[in-house]
Amino acid sequence: MVAKAHKARTANGTEQQLELGIQPMLDAMGAPLWQRWRDWWADSDATLLYDRVLLWLTLSLIAIGLIMVTSASFPAAERLTGNPFHFMIRHGMYVGLGLVLLFTVIQIPVQWWYRGSGSLLLIAMGMLAMVLVIGHEVNGAKRWIKLGPLTLQVAEVAKLFFVVYMSSYLTRRVDQVQENLRGFIKPLIVLFFFAGLLLLQPDFGSLVVMSCIAVGMLFLAGARLWQFFAVLVAFALAITLLIVKEPYRMRRVVSFMDPWQDPFGSGYQLTQSLMAFGRGDWFGQGLGNSIQKLQYLPEAHTDFIMAVVGEELGFFGIVVVLVLSFALVIRTMQLGRKALHAGHQYGGFIAYGIGIWFAFQSMVNIGAAAGLLPTKGLTLPLISYGGTSLLISCIAIGILLRVDYEVRVSQIKVAPRRRASTKAGGRA
Repeated sequence: MVAKAHKARTANGTEQQLELGIQPMLDAMGAPLWQRWRDWWADSDATLLYDRVLLWLTLSLIAIGLIMVTSASFPAAERLTGNPFHFMIRHGMYVGLGLVLLFTVIQIPVQWWYRGSGSLLLIAMGMLAMVLVIGHEVNGAKRWIKLGPLTLQVAEVAKLFFVVYMSSYLTRRVDQVQENLRGFIKPLIVLFFFAGLLLLQPDFGSLVVMSCIAVGMLFLAGARLWQFFAVLVAFALAITLLIVKEPYRMRRVVSFMDPWQDPFGSGYQLTQSLMAFGRGDWFGQGLGNSIQKLQYLPEAHTDFIMAVVGEELGFFGIVVVLVLSFALVIRTMQLGRKALHAGHQYGGFIAYGIGIWFAFQSMVNIGAAAGLLPTKGLTLPLISYGGTSLLISCIAIGILLRVDYEVRVSQIKVAPRRRASTKAGGRA
């Protein structure tokens, strides 16, 4: 009888636990779709030690990039190598290596980046100087270093290490940045040295991105408004002078304002890109059915990949990519705010820096393809073909996931250990 009663109690207890476990699941399935999306975005599950939203957004963009690079690169790969899958295979290798780097960087404590920020800054400057001597030249620009079968674009590495340094500086000197001009000017002096090395390549687009990263991070760190606007005006004047000084930059600006004035010259890329967007209509011509990628649109799988997305997937495909990219940036900025509120100052600043970097570079790439901005030769993070860009973007995502992990671990409340007598059932 005792055994039967114990079995009945055990069965009832198991059944009750099963009901308790299933009921929240049934409640979630019965909730409206918008509420389920809100709960997924809020990520309120305290048992998770990583940001699943950030991870899924990253994997989605990488998957879209692999598909679109495969589709957009067939004609160019066939013409250059005789193998239509050449760029797809290389991009797939970079995707695999990037994911390995992402999950490796997650294991590295954030303090390692903080302590090594000065050394990484010097490494970035050394690499920018080295590329001027031993760099591989393409179309009159020395931006790449050949490492066997791999090609390293040094400016992408410099962007990441610059964000790492800026975050370290703001963590150590945030009071000076907020209170006096000298603390505000110091990181801009570092940016000035980067600017000189980048202009010698020349790589005007990367310089603009790094300038926006510096100004944006200083603004979020609490710099005074008059200093912020003074730097904006100075940067605007400097960029204008650099554009006017170089004829090819001036031609880009003129062609951007009216590409149809010279559709077979300076406005060729933009006019072909606009025709690709126009053919896409609402739902596109179908995956793989782009006409503009057939030797009409230069750099279809790199700088102008969004034009191929628009032609093959239409307005719907463009909206999907924009929403995913925008959601990734918003999630990154939310992580920065959460880290600062939790006392992880360095993690918060580095998340802000990566968010500004991804946001501005995506805006420039998509804006240039759509004719809203002058062409700058910048890749679309996680989507465009470009090994260094993809690898560095994956490392940046790994740092973000590590910051999120450390913030979550610091907020876990450990329950006090029970006494041995209580565990044994207490005294009779």
